[in-house]
Amino acid sequence: AKAQVGGMLLALLGWVSSCVTTFVPLWKNLNLDLNELEVWNMGLWQVCITQEEGVVECQAHGSFLALPPELRISRLLMCVSNGLGLLGCLLSAVGLDSWRACEDKPGQKQRLLLAGGAVLGTAGITTLVPVSWVAYNTVLDFWDETVPDIVPRWEFGEATFLGWFAGAFLAAGGLLLACSARSTSTEMLPAPACRQLPTTRGPGRGHNPHPKIADLVI
Repeated sequence: AKAQVGGMLLALLGWVSSCVTTFVPLWKNLNLDLNELEVWNMGLWQVCITQEEGVVECQAHGSFLALPPELRISRLLMCVSNGLGLLGCLLSAVGLDSWRACEDKPGQKQRLLLAGGAVLGTAGITTLVPVSWVAYNTVLDFWDETVPDIVPRWEFGEATFLGWFAGAFLAAGGLLLACSARSTSTEMLPAPACRQLPTTRGPGRGHNPHPKIADLVI
């Protein structure tokens, strides 16, 4: 079905985008007014400085416990989202109508498709929550009036928008797959019709419809 193919493509695109969002250091960026030749980028795992010559220097965060709460929890949620996205794609792939596995068990294929769609929807929510949380705190810090205007402010990075798209794709793909499971036929294959043995005319006056059985009785 077209809905299943479209849902599977959206789910795969969302899962790949979520994995990229997790590991790229582009969640926040900072331009220094004093030195416009440097651009700072922050991710869940490291901070990178890009200089005018194109040289990129990255340094991992010193301590997990020293990170702000949104970054610590975002790490965990994004890793969980990546695992759920992979699991949802595998379950949905086996439940597709075009997949050869479990062809004789349409009810089981429907349950796999429903489970895959639910897992993908959960993965989408697990992606949207940390990305939106980090974005919300970035907005609060940007408009914080207690901070002097000369202090540089962090702004949205490219990974923030990619994470929103990833979460939306995962949720939409899971919804399409779950809805398409309803249209999956759950009827069992009809039993083959009983075939009667051909009748053969005997040499006498009548005919015996089951000559082999008659021979055994005699």
